Amino acid sequence: MADAPPAQASTEPANAGAALFALILVAGVANLNLAVANVALPSIGAAFDASQTSLNLIAVGYSLGLAASVLYFGALGDRYGRKMMLVLGTALAIPFSLLAAWAPSEQVLFIARIGGGLSAGMAYPTTLALITALWSGPARTKSIALWSGIGAAIAALGPMLSGLCLEKFWWGSVFLITLPLAIIALVMAIRLIPAHVNEGTEPVDNLGGVFSVLMIGALILGINFSVVPNEGTLVAILFLVVVAAGVAFIIRQRRAANPLYDLHIAARPPFWVAACAGIIIFGSLMGAMFIGQQFLQNVLGYDTLDAGLAILPAAFCMVLVAPRSAKLVEKQGARATMLTGYVFVLLGFLTMLLLWKEGSSYWQVGLGYAFVGIGVGFAGTPASHSLTGSVPVTRVGMASGTADLQRDLGGAIMQSIFGALLAAGYASAASAAIASSGQSQQISASVQSQLTKSFDGATAIAAQYPQYASQITAAAKASFLQGDQWAYTAGIVAVLIGAALVVFFFPKHDAEVAMLAKYHEEDTAAAARAPASERSG
Repeated sequence: MADAPPAQASTEPANAGAALFALILVAGVANLNLAVANVALPSIGAAFDASQTSLNLIAVGYSLGLAASVLYFGALGDRYGRKMMLVLGTALAIPFSLLAAWAPSEQVLFIARIGGGLSAGMAYPTTLALITALWSGPARTKSIALWSGIGAAIAALGPMLSGLCLEKFWWGSVFLITLPLAIIALVMAIRLIPAHVNEGTEPVDNLGGVFSVLMIGALILGINFSVVPNEGTLVAILFLVVVAAGVAFIIRQRRAANPLYDLHIAARPPFWVAACAGIIIFGSLMGAMFIGQQFLQNVLGYDTLDAGLAILPAAFCMVLVAPRSAKLVEKQGARATMLTGYVFVLLGFLTMLLLWKEGSSYWQVGLGYAFVGIGVGFAGTPASHSLTGSVPVTRVGMASGTADLQRDLGGAIMQSIFGALLAAGYASAASAAIASSGQSQQISASVQSQLTKSFDGATAIAAQYPQYASQITAAAKASFLQGDQWAYTAGIVAVLIGAALVVFFFPKHDAEVAMLAKYHEEDTAAAARAPASERSG
C-alpha cells in the first residue's frame, strides 16, 4: 500500500456533524427545488393552457439556471468567499420562490425558475467544495456519500410534498415548500460554516465563465425546442451558439493563465469518466421523476398526493444504500461501485418500459422507482468522490462544480431529451389517431392542434365535447404511452453508454489507487514550484 495517497487518515472540522448537516440543508434547498414542479405540471398546464414544450421548459428552467451558472459561480466562490456565495444564494432562493408561486403567466414562471436556479448556482457548488476542504480520508468519503444520498433523497421527496400541497392549495404552493428549509439553512450556514477555507487568490477567468454560461444554456434550450414545429431557425441558432461558445471556451481554457476549467486535470480518466457517468446517473433520476409523475397522473389517474407518495421507494433506497456505497468505494473502488449502480438503474428503466402500462399496479410503479433509487445510491457517491479525489486542493472548486453539473446538467439534459421525446411521441401518436379516426376532415385545425400538443390539451377538448370524452381520453392516454416509451428507451441507451464508458475507460481499483497517488505527487510538486515561478515572474 505504499502507493496510496499519503493523506488517508480521517480529518474533520469541529462540530463536524452540525456543519455537515448545515451543508446538506443548503444543498437540500437546491435539490428540493429541482423536483417540486414535476407533480404540479398537469395543474400548471391546465391553469395556463400550456403546451407540452412549455411544460418541459418550466420543468427544466431551474436546472437550466443552475447548470449554466454552476462552474462560473463556483469559481467566484473559490476566489471571493464560499460562505458569501453560500449565504447569498440561499437568501436569493426566497424571493424567486415567491415569484414562481404567484407567477401570472407561464413566461414569468419560467423566468422565476431560471432565477431560482441561478441562486442555487451560487450556493450549491460551495457545499461539496467545503466538504472536500474540511474533511479528508474515509471521513470525506462518508460525508460525500451522505451529501449525495440525502440530497438525492430530498429531491425525491419533492413530488410527495408537492402532492400534499396540491391536495389543499393552488399549483403555486409547491414553490413555497422550500421556504422553511431555506430559512433554517440560511441561519445554520451563517453560524456554523467557516468564512474562509483554502480559498484561492488567483484572478477568476470571467470570460471563460461567460462562455460556459452561453454554451450550457444554449444546449439545454436547443434540446427543448428541437421538437417544436416551425422552430427550426431558432434551434439552428441555439446550436450554433453551443458550437461557437464551446470552441471559444476550449481555446480560452488552453490559453488562460488561470483557467476556469483546467483541461489538463479534466483529461484525467478518474475525472472525466466520473463526470460523464454522474451526468447519466443523476440525469436518469430526474428524467424518471419527470416522466413518471405525468404518467401516474395522466394515465393511471393518481391524484397529486398519491403520485408524490409513489416515488418514496426511490428516496428510501437512496438513503439506505448511500452509506453502503461509501464502504464499497473504500473496499472495491469507484469502478465496481459505479457499475453496481448502473445495473440497478438499467433494471429501473426496463421495469418502466415493460411494466408501466395503463392499469399497472402500484408494485410495478414502486419497483421501478426502487431500482432507480438503489442505482443512484450506489453510483452517486463514487461519481462525486472520484472528481474530488483526482484534483489538487487548489482546484477543488472545479471538482465541486463538475459534481454539481452531474446533477444539474444531467437533470436538465435528460429531462430535456425525455420531454422532447415524450412531446414528439405524443404528437406523432395523436396525429395518427386523428388520421385513422375517419373524422379528420370534420375536426378543425385549432382542435387538432389542441389534441396533439399535450395530454392536458386533449383533456380540455374532451371537456368541451363530452359526447366524445371517453374516446378522446383513451386516445390521449395511448398517445402518452407511446411518447413515454420513447423516453424510457432513451434512458436505457444512455445507461448502456455510461456503463460502457466506465468499463472501458475507468481504472480498476489498484490502478485507480496508483493513479491518484501519481496525481497527488504531481500536484504537490507543482504547488511547491508555484511560489518560485511567481517570484521569477
